[in-house]
Amino acid sequence: MMIGFSWLAGPTSAAALEGRPDVPEEWFDINGYIRISNKGIVTIFSPNPEIGQNVMTSMPMIVADELDVSWENVVVEQGMLDEDAFNNPQFAGGSLSIMLAWNALRMAGAAGKYMLTQAAAREWGVSAADLVVSEGVIREKNGSRSIGYGEIASKAVDIEVPAELTLKDPKDFTIIGTAKKNVRGKQIVTGQPQFGLDFQREGMKLAMIHHPPAFGQRVIDFNVDEIKAMPGVTDAFMIDTSHPNPSLYAVNAFNNLVAIVGDSTWQLVKAKKAIKARYETVSAPESTEMINQRMLEGLTTGKVVEERFDGDAEAAFALADKVIERTYTAAFLPHNCLEPLNFFAHVTNDAAELVGPTQTPKELEKAVSSMLGLPVENVTVEMTRIGGGFGRRLLTFYGLEAAAISEKAGLPIKLIYSREDDTTQGSYRSPYLSTYKAGLDADNQLIAFAVKGVAPSDGRPTGGVFPNRFPAGAVDNYSAEKMHIDSNITMCAWRAPRSHFAAAAEQSFLDEVAEAAGKDPIEMRLELFERVKRNPVGAEHEYDADRYAGVLKLVKEKSGWGSEKPGVHRGVSAYFCHNTYAAQVLDIVMEEGKPVVDKVWCAVDCGIVVNYEGARNVIEGGIVDGIGHAMVGELTFESGIPKQENFDTFQIPRHTLAPREIEVFFVESEIAPTGLGEPGLPPAVGALANALYKATGVRHYHTPFSTKPQDQQS
Repeated sequence: MMIGFSWLAGPTSAAALEGRPDVPEEWFDINGYIRISNKGIVTIFSPNPEIGQNVMTSMPMIVADELDVSWENVVVEQGMLDEDAFNNPQFAGGSLSIMLAWNALRMAGAAGKYMLTQAAAREWGVSAADLVVSEGVIREKNGSRSIGYGEIASKAVDIEVPAELTLKDPKDFTIIGTAKKNVRGKQIVTGQPQFGLDFQREGMKLAMIHHPPAFGQRVIDFNVDEIKAMPGVTDAFMIDTSHPNPSLYAVNAFNNLVAIVGDSTWQLVKAKKAIKARYETVSAPESTEMINQRMLEGLTTGKVVEERFDGDAEAAFALADKVIERTYTAAFLPHNCLEPLNFFAHVTNDAAELVGPTQTPKELEKAVSSMLGLPVENVTVEMTRIGGGFGRRLLTFYGLEAAAISEKAGLPIKLIYSREDDTTQGSYRSPYLSTYKAGLDADNQLIAFAVKGVAPSDGRPTGGVFPNRFPAGAVDNYSAEKMHIDSNITMCAWRAPRSHFAAAAEQSFLDEVAEAAGKDPIEMRLELFERVKRNPVGAEHEYDADRYAGVLKLVKEKSGWGSEKPGVHRGVSAYFCHNTYAAQVLDIVMEEGKPVVDKVWCAVDCGIVVNYEGARNVIEGGIVDGIGHAMVGELTFESGIPKQENFDTFQIPRHTLAPREIEVFFVESEIAPTGLGEPGLPPAVGALANALYKATGVRHYHTPFSTKPQDQQS
């Protein structure tokens, strides 16, 4: 275990201890995660970025449980970037935070408990085996002595921790598996500063950027003298954030930008509007129509990046009694984070300090080090709470821009994007196009299944097909191909990357297959899972058929599938992604001729649930997000220019699209936790599409559904 590190020397925040009578006089560093005061208050540092997924509550819960401390005596602080000290990758993405940190968090708590217990044993001259711990108090098993963590903490700091520690049996957890409120809930709802936009530093200036209107263009020059002469503008210049060793996360379509520095956002907004820049075209601008046509052509000419073939699907289709074939598409989407992009930077001759909302602080640290030519140890990145990430803040370009502006201006600055900057500068959820084909024999058994998908790529992974996911392993003749075409538009992960589209298309298609086979859609899926369990086809597949079938059976039971009331139109969907299984049943009722989502039932198998309150919240949020973005929202391009810049032209989901009621059920498990921030979203889209068909008789093949309702394809 790493014991202590220097940045813990500062006091725990006053906000965390507000109103407490036991304000500490001294603090003792137990290990990188834990500090204990002489009054018994325990500070637990949460290592990963908090983007609303509630890891700032659930991560410390894991430490506290193994530490055996009362949750009421715990205060939580955001940890600084120090992956060596935390023994854990510090990022938010891929629903990996808890899964990757599970062992490190438990070991940190167990190490703290070991050190404190050993200190008490040494103090009393007994064996640690003769002691028990509960809620931060150490007691003799066969004696009357007891001592609190706060009383013994000063004598525990120098105790060495063995390589092997005994961790709790899951049945002995006292905090893990309970429901705890968000540790920052009060500060959030009372508007206390926590987010990047809240950050202030004496002497700092504000900064904004201007980029070319079209992807494929770069700035040549601009009316610099006129802009500098405007009220409140202290400087204006061009920056270039390209560098010799770009990180995958630093990629940006606009590396050379106009930067303006000044005293207030309003003065900078007016200055932005006055910019007259000249641009040159460096690559061909693209329109939505061009990209859609290239994707269609890409089904045969695109670059194949992943594929799987079991049996001979084409031969089986030729022999099939029925063949169903459908094409599914999805539009570009921005992320629309509530908090626009921003970052503070203070660059000097020999160091760089950055503070702001990022999902990948380590990548930003490396990218700034490379761009400025500074030793990485001279770059610090402090994480603030993030007002929405969804993959948008995996990229680091806006932190790089802040550093480049600070370096050139020679002073500390906070870069703030306008909503228009945030929407038009990239990076987006890419559009998708996939074709699905199924063959049924005379007995309505699925004998062939083929999927082929393509998406534009700017060099990063893309494509809405996962060849080794369901129904791989369930069909004798199966083929799956994922391919991409090139694009100069910057794209990146969007909540449940690629899975949100793959699930929507696959689960909608399976309902059509079930209808053609005359089968109940849940029973058909369960039949396929039974086939995988009995005699799987081909190479290994990604999912566990038992757990997959388990969530379907659970949601079938909880929703009363098959016994819905008259006037209720019901759809089902199930999907595996981010190592987690989720199944949903969605009910639609028609009111004044319009479909309304009345209720959603969701069953989830994510292993051990750390915090039931946070877990329910994040699944509910994913369902609302999935339904909302399935119905509305589409970004289009004309000559490389985004046609929607703000919420007056880009429709975001409204409250009226949210389900009136959501019930979430978790499978009891002792398996280590898996992903939770993203798996609730993908099944929602398929369940919605299937319910809409029952309600209206219309199948939907393009998201958002509101833009292109389509008649059933032949």
